[in-house]
Amino acid sequence: MKVLPVVTSTISEKELGEFVKETYGLHKNYNCKIFRTGMNHTYFISNQESKYVLRVYSHNWRSKTEVSAELELLQELKAQDLNVSYPIKDTKGEFIQEIKAPEGTRFLVLFSFAAGGKVRFLDKDTCFEIGTLMAKIHKLTANKNMDRVNYDKKALITLPYEYLKKYFSEELAAMKFIKETGVLFKKSDFENTQKGAVHIDIWYDNMAITAEKEITIFDFDFCGNGAQILDVGYFCKQLFHIESDKKVYELKKEYFLKGYQKNRKLSEQELQLIPKAGVAVFLFYLGVQAQRYDWSNIFLSENYLTMVYVPRIKSWMEYCKFGLRQAQPPQSEK
Repeated sequence: MKVLPVVTSTISEKELGEFVKETYGLHKNYNCKIFRTGMNHTYFISNQESKYVLRVYSHNWRSKTEVSAELELLQELKAQDLNVSYPIKDTKGEFIQEIKAPEGTRFLVLFSFAAGGKVRFLDKDTCFEIGTLMAKIHKLTANKNMDRVNYDKKALITLPYEYLKKYFSEELAAMKFIKETGVLFKKSDFENTQKGAVHIDIWYDNMAITAEKEITIFDFDFCGNGAQILDVGYFCKQLFHIESDKKVYELKKEYFLKGYQKNRKLSEQELQLIPKAGVAVFLFYLGVQAQRYDWSNIFLSENYLTMVYVPRIKSWMEYCKFGLRQAQPPQSEK
């Protein structure tokens, strides 16, 4: 019988739970349950009194150096009493575990559990508090340079298009639109803006909110270095797509920006860059889906690209009156 290699595997809850309990000195009454598979795999480790989150990084998705840089950032934020999900040490004082999966080495990190729940439709006061927390994170990490990706034009625009070319024809109208939109970006776009650590994925799905409106941000898997207006633009763009009533969107965006600027002022240039920053991060995540096609292929198709993802970028650009003369929307495929 021929044995074939594995690209990705799902680790057994039972065996993984036993490993975690032994490694972290947890009581035997803790249970391990898989929460979801995706970019990485997430498990909950819990008993009746407490709960933790276990991330099992996908093979070759992050280097140990990159994971270490992420955890160092989280420890720095926690030390300043900022609400983030932080890593837990094992009995030997280590944060990162390594296991041998069928496909190769995978890293494991145990994180604190963020109290509260996910709230898709945020009220204006919560938007204000999110802006406040984001600004505090940005202010603390201003000019910080981590051993992680630099979110420049190459990372945000150029490479994502190259990844997409592996799966879609450049003659596809949606691909032409993405390429033409990419032309609107210059290396100098974010030069005179505040730089430092960026999360890149701050939206409702990566934060927990309690009844008392205490917000905890988690999932820093994409953290890196770059213009911090990218986080602002991405949050505004996500809020834009969630709120169908644009008057409500404008009110919530206003409160979010007020909360942010309460702790860190944005220049007029940065405010003008919000539309471009939102587009940049959305193009980046298209590239992530192509880069990790083993996870995303259930929805990354010509139909998805043409009928869902690109129209979302187009609607944001139209609303913000950004780049419409240069980049025309894709036409329906015949």
